[in-house]
Order: sequence, then structure tokens, then C-alpha cells
Amino acid sequence: MSLNPNGYKLSERTGKLTAYDLLPTTVTAGAETREFLLKVIDVLLDFVKATNDRNEKVLDFHHPEDMKRLLDLDVPDRALPLQQLIEDCATTLKYQVKTGHPHFFNQLSNGLDLISMAGEWLTATANTNMFTYEIAPVFILMENVVLTKMREIIGWSGGDSILAPGGSISNLYAFLAARHKMFPNYKEHGSAGLPGTLVMFTSDQCHYSIKSCAAVCGLGTDHCIVVPSDEHGRMITSELERLILERKAKGDIPFFVNATAGTTVLGAFDDINTIADICQKYNCWMHVDAAWGGGLLMSRKHRHPRFTGVERADSVTWNPHKLMGALLQCSTIHFKEDGLLISCNQMSAEYLFMTDKQYDISYDTGDKVIQCGRHNDIFKLWLQWRAKGTEGFEQQQDRLMELVQYQLKRIRQQSDRFHLIMEPECVNVSFWYVPKRLRGVPHDSKKEVELGKICPIIKGRMMQKGTLMVGYQPDDRRPNFFRSIISSAAVTEQDVDFMLDEIHRLGDDL
Repeated sequence: MSLNPNGYKLSERTGKLTAYDLLPTTVTAGAETREFLLKVIDVLLDFVKATNDRNEKVLDFHHPEDMKRLLDLDVPDRALPLQQLIEDCATTLKYQVKTGHPHFFNQLSNGLDLISMAGEWLTATANTNMFTYEIAPVFILMENVVLTKMREIIGWSGGDSILAPGGSISNLYAFLAARHKMFPNYKEHGSAGLPGTLVMFTSDQCHYSIKSCAAVCGLGTDHCIVVPSDEHGRMITSELERLILERKAKGDIPFFVNATAGTTVLGAFDDINTIADICQKYNCWMHVDAAWGGGLLMSRKHRHPRFTGVERADSVTWNPHKLMGALLQCSTIHFKEDGLLISCNQMSAEYLFMTDKQYDISYDTGDKVIQCGRHNDIFKLWLQWRAKGTEGFEQQQDRLMELVQYQLKRIRQQSDRFHLIMEPECVNVSFWYVPKRLRGVPHDSKKEVELGKICPIIKGRMMQKGTLMVGYQPDDRRPNFFRSIISSAAVTEQDVDFMLDEIHRLGDDL
């Protein structure tokens, strides 16, 4: 069932109207407004159906210049008729990648949770800002309840949290709070208020946003010290301590350590407990970037040893739009200490955050954040949590990990065709496809180079065919390899088999 832009016909009269003939401009246009919106919903529901149809392509790929010729992207001077807008909606989705398709294994964020989607529809309709209780009372209360629950799952009885526009900004909030906690004069006096040169530490497998914090906050990337990782992608904690001592000997001030709970490529989990010991010993703030792996906090089966000691962290980033399947974007940053967010970021804009309001102004969140406008990212998560329950989220995490084990079993059963690079700790499975000409060839660095050359060719073929999407990349130890991600509740064992069979079909002749 492919979306046909010409297949969504409004009545002749309504189709010729423009947006000016709908509510709110034309107050008598209730019927026309309803007809238009119902037709938009038809387009959306057909896309939902196509996304869940395994006979549909994941994508209809065209190169950028070809895509420009297929689309009418002009922004006109005069209003276009409503019928054209309906066709624009259908055309847009016709060429959009179906990230919720069961054969989309490409990104950390995938799947299409229908309850969360319904929540996002309502959020767009409400169209409110999240800076004060005054204009978002229900959503502010929802945010308090959900974020408190998440902190309890981390292992804290108090603290504070906020929803931020993505994991990178969540990590930035952690950096800012850490610096403010340890050097509160920085807020007013900048670097003149510091007793020396600050340095931060993170593994060489961390998300690039950690290094970005050093750049955008004035620390400088030279003062973001990269700690080596082992062959599985985990920070070598003895190297962390060595590097802290080395920088202290130079007169620098170590103040911030990032532990990654689920690295982007390999899905590795740093040893949180040992890193916490080191941070305690040298008086460093410990942040856990669990943007990717945070969903496994919900699983009693898989939480340990991955998150053992997480309650000792000072801050935790956790993105429900990843393993928990909430729709993009939905990222949270949590702090063990209450009051830090407001102390660090408060600017007391009197036109928004008056102190003489008629309600408890502690519910106004806008002065806790560096943004002014803040999107409502809570309702879709709150509604999804109501639909699944905490038990349902746990079952979802366990099911995803179960599917990973199935994929590992199938790879081992086809060891002539696939080479598993390592046992995964998360739902990232790293592997090479071995074409016919390289089967039986001893595995060494020269063979790995050849296997690496094959990855982009197979990826190009799968994009052209549109049947499958799996990512590939190199790392500092290996040339290109495939990294499949199973984070969608739509995926089954049959879809895992399809992935491996399709890669074999597309690459056997290489």
C-alpha cells in the first residue's frame, strides 16, 4: 500500500479553498476544517499502515538532485489550495524513510509507538510552552510525576530533572551544573572566578557531545582529556586515575568525569562503580551519559552489572526516545541534588517569572533551563507509560535483548557468511559480512580491510533496493563494519532472519 498523493481528494468546494477559509480565520468554517483535518489523518494513518507492512519498502531512495526534481519545494507568494496541501503531505511521507518499519535497523532511535505518536498529536494541538505552570499546568504536573519516577528508578529519593532537546543538551546541562556546583563564582565572573585550569575526562568511545561541552562552555577541547578504552569499548579505569594524577601534577583542576552507559557504536558500558570510587577520591563530579543505554535501568534482568553503582552519580542523561521507544525527541537529564538547576541557570526575567503570582512558583520550570521556549516532550512519554506500565517497559527491554541473543545465534549458525566482532552488552550487534570469495580465508588484518570495503557497497545496494537499512562505520581499531540496532518493538525473529538473508543476497557476489 504505497501512498498516492493524488488519492486523497477533498470535496470539490473544500479542495479549492485555502487556509484562510478554515478556522480560525473563517469562524463559520467548522465543516470545512473538519474535512481538511480528517483527510490529513487519512494520510497519516496510511503511512502508519505502510510502516507496519513488511511488503512495503523501508525507503524510496533518490539522490538529492533527483529528489529535488520529484518534489515541489517552492514557498509561494500566494496561498495554495487545500487540495494541494493534502497532496504535499502525502508526497512528503511517500519519500520519507519509514523509521518504524520492522526492517529499519539503522539508528538508535527507531520504531513507531502508536500511543506515543497519539500523544505527540495532542501535544501539537495544545501548542503550549513549558516555561510556566500558568500556561501549561497539566503538562508541568505530568513532568514532575514522570521525572520523579525516573529518579527513583535511578536510585535517588530526591533531586531534580528536566526534559531537554536531545541528549547532547542534556549532557551540556550536566557540565554546567557540575561547574556551578564546584565553582559558583563562575556564573558572575567567568573564568576570572576560577582558581586554575579546569579539565574534564571521558572515554575515547563517548558521544561527541561530551567534547562539545568543552568547546561551547569555554573550557576548550584541549582540556577534555580522552581516556583510552579496552577492546570492548569500555573506559580503562586505571588510565582514568593515571590521567587525573598527571593533570593534577601539572597544576590543572580535574572536576568532571563522564561515564558512558551504552556507547553509540559498540553499546559498551563503562564501569560506573569503579569510576565513582575515583571521582570520590579526587573530588570530581560524576556524570553518567545513559542517553542510549538508560532503558535497561527498567530491567531487573539486565540492569546489573551495567548500571551497578549508578545511584552514586551526580547526574544522569537518559533518553526515552531510544530504548523505551518514545517518539523523538524525548531526552531527560537528572540531578541527585535539588536546587542546582535553578541556582545555575536562573536569570529571573521579571516578565515571566514574577514572585508574586497566585500559585506556587516552584512549578515554573523556565528559569531552571538555558532555553526560554521549551517544547512539550512529556505528554507522549506520560501517555506511553500509562499504556505500558513500568512492567511493560521492563518486558520491552527484555524482549529487545532476547532478540539480540537470537541474532547472535543466527550469526554463529552462519559463521561462514558472518563474522561477529564481539559479544554485545546492549542491542548494538557489530559484525562483518563475508562474501563467497573470502570464505575460508584466514581472518587477519588484510581480510578485515577487504571486509570493510564491502560494507558501503552492500549499504548502497540496500538503499537502492529500499528493502533494508543497517548502519556501518569504522572505529579506531577496525575498518568499516555493520552495526545493527534492535530498539523497535515491531521487530521479530523473522525480521532478524530477513536482515541477515538480505545482506547475504545483496553481497554474496562481491
